[in-house]
Amino acid sequence: MKTCISMLRGINVSGKNKILMKELQTMYEAMGYENVRTYIQSGNVVFETKKKTDIALAKEIKQQIEETFGFDVPVIIRGLDEMNHALEHNPFLKQKDIDLSRLHVTFLSEVPSKEHLAKLKDQNYAPDEFIIEGKEIYLHIPVSYGNTKLNNNFWESKLKVTATTRNWKTVNELVKIATEPTDKIKKK
Repeated sequence: MKTCISMLRGINVSGKNKILMKELQTMYEAMGYENVRTYIQSGNVVFETKKKTDIALAKEIKQQIEETFGFDVPVIIRGLDEMNHALEHNPFLKQKDIDLSRLHVTFLSEVPSKEHLAKLKDQNYAPDEFIIEGKEIYLHIPVSYGNTKLNNNFWESKLKVTATTRNWKTVNELVKIATEPTDKIKKK
């Protein structure tokens, strides 16, 4: 079984695209996924599956959400190994006195093209900083993520891929949930 984390973009934000996490969990279980757990009301689901690649999983879940809830929601999947890598390789953690509450990770649906990446090479959005590595964008937003230009719409516009962002606490919590022993999950 492969442990996966799915991150839905744009649900339960300002009352738009509302999905209760219990209903989402029930949908995942009906799809045949196992040990399904959700984290906070923003579309984070940890589950186990024997099925398909991450891209195929994302497409299948996206389609089922549309059929079940009636709206189109982008879905990004990461395996537990990929989430661990994101957690362990955040380049901003090397900075002295970094405020962890100001770190975020933007997860991309795929690696952006070199052409699109090149357009961002010398851009400066101070005080906000970003580092792109593969399918992750590590962000340091010292003032407020709610006011940064480096939001999901910005990345999707510039890189032409789907993006969803999670704060550092959520990334850590998702890995923690995904690594809980299965016997502990079933007792909850």
